[in-house]
Amino acid sequence: MTYKEMFLAELTAEVKRSRRAIENMPDGDHADWKPHDKSMPFGYLAMLVVGMPSWIALIVNQDELDVAPVKPNHAPPPMTTRADFFAALEKGEADARKALEETTDAHLDTNWKLLAAGNVVAEMTRAEMIRDTFNHMAHHRGQMTVYLRLLGAPVPALYGPSADDKRYE
Repeated sequence: MTYKEMFLAELTAEVKRSRRAIENMPDGDHADWKPHDKSMPFGYLAMLVVGMPSWIALIVNQDELDVAPVKPNHAPPPMTTRADFFAALEKGEADARKALEETTDAHLDTNWKLLAAGNVVAEMTRAEMIRDTFNHMAHHRGQMTVYLRLLGAPVPALYGPSADDKRYE
């Protein structure tokens, strides 16, 4: 199995899981809610989960990314409805799928850099960074399921059944 085949299959599975988490977001404005003062707000966490597939296209198509540029160049559009979150997830998935389909395993073996304020904070192959992105997405989606539970929303089956969702898919 090539990197491309593996990452395309993983993208399909992980986006499906993220979609389930978004489906269970409670109605009402919970964007600023957080379980602890040191926790990130629910809206930001959900935005992070749905935005992560788009990082894969950045990793494939750019040589580096500065996540904290000295001069920020854009702010993400606000997301307030489930439809907004689904739209971001679908766009990120489409961009990632296109980038992966058009790249080669040789390209995925080339180095990529993550910067913060111009300083290199991580440097590894694109394939390693994509793998870390999937892990990062699963981590934040796991946090999101805790928030869902604390907000009284059902927790979806992700890697097997939950107390609320008995599916094994």
